[in-house]
Amino acid sequence: MPFSDFLGNPETIHNLREMLSRKRFPHAVILSGARGSGKYTLALMLARTLNCLEQPLAGGLPDFCGRCANCTRIAQAEDLDARFAEAVEARDGMRESDKKETRLFVQTHPDVLVIPPDPPQMMIKVDQVRHVIANIYFRPAESRERIYIFTNSAFMKEAANSLLKVLEEPPEFATIFLLTENPGELLPTIRSRSVNFALSAVGLEEIENMLAQRRTHWNPREQALVARLSEGAVGRALSFDLKTYVAARAQALVLLNSSLRGTEHTDLFKMTETFRPGAEGREKIDNLLGTMYSLLEDLMFLESGTPQLVRNTDILGELKKLAEAADFEWINRAARGLGEVERGMRRNLLRSLSLDSFATALERTT
Repeated sequence: MPFSDFLGNPETIHNLREMLSRKRFPHAVILSGARGSGKYTLALMLARTLNCLEQPLAGGLPDFCGRCANCTRIAQAEDLDARFAEAVEARDGMRESDKKETRLFVQTHPDVLVIPPDPPQMMIKVDQVRHVIANIYFRPAESRERIYIFTNSAFMKEAANSLLKVLEEPPEFATIFLLTENPGELLPTIRSRSVNFALSAVGLEEIENMLAQRRTHWNPREQALVARLSEGAVGRALSFDLKTYVAARAQALVLLNSSLRGTEHTDLFKMTETFRPGAEGREKIDNLLGTMYSLLEDLMFLESGTPQLVRNTDILGELKKLAEAADFEWINRAARGLGEVERGMRRNLLRSLSLDSFATALERTT
């Protein structure tokens, strides 16, 4: 995928490529934006451009060929979730003594290292940064630049301080990318030694057009729904699991209807009985809660007289009926109740009981 295929943020892309053409690319770059905005995709594109063996130009600015040995090997890291799962599985298979000493990295090219948050805390740890420090001052093995991509700004304090030492005196042949949803999470001293490029949301029409080309198995109504739910994030739109979302939304509607109806809970109890213990049940309830928040926001939009902001437009009629039975106070109570359910999940309370209690506590009385 060349730069011309990167959807949105044309000015930011142009400025980055302009820096590359002038050989003035920063040694530390912050790419900020919402989840799914394309930060990781862009970082890998820049890594390929910096190390492409053919060094093509497109529109007079640097691009990457996508075919050479460096481009193809770096591209193998594109599916970050899959590579991360492989790294976790490899570590889990180690002896306990080795497991404790091993930190997670994703590396498909000897000169390009991806540093994800390390589970279970899901933070960048000091040993990960120390590994970077131990290697960054060696010249690249097979390319022009050593590339380090930190996929999250959740640094442990000692890790952030260690990274700062590298940023104070970076080697001329190394580039560090820091990806974050919120630059304010990074130390001010890290931000001051980096150049920040913010990726803004892509327009609704652009995402709909993109989905019409790349997700042809969805009908126009489904494409419009996903475009709205992705909130301007291209990556979120492309990876959206519509089948799972629709199933979770159907369950969320059972919860809302049961709460607002306030009398018959048979459908609710049947549904909550399906939430079993274990990882599968946890994922199922996470999907349900996320969808519930989405529906409550839509109800809030309807109550406030801004129906044009509703995202679940394919069920607008049903949402309007719910909004007629609800009010601002009830919607706020429901949102607070969802927070209680989430906290209960962290305390390992029985999932079905938590959801039943949530619904019955919100019963409307006439």
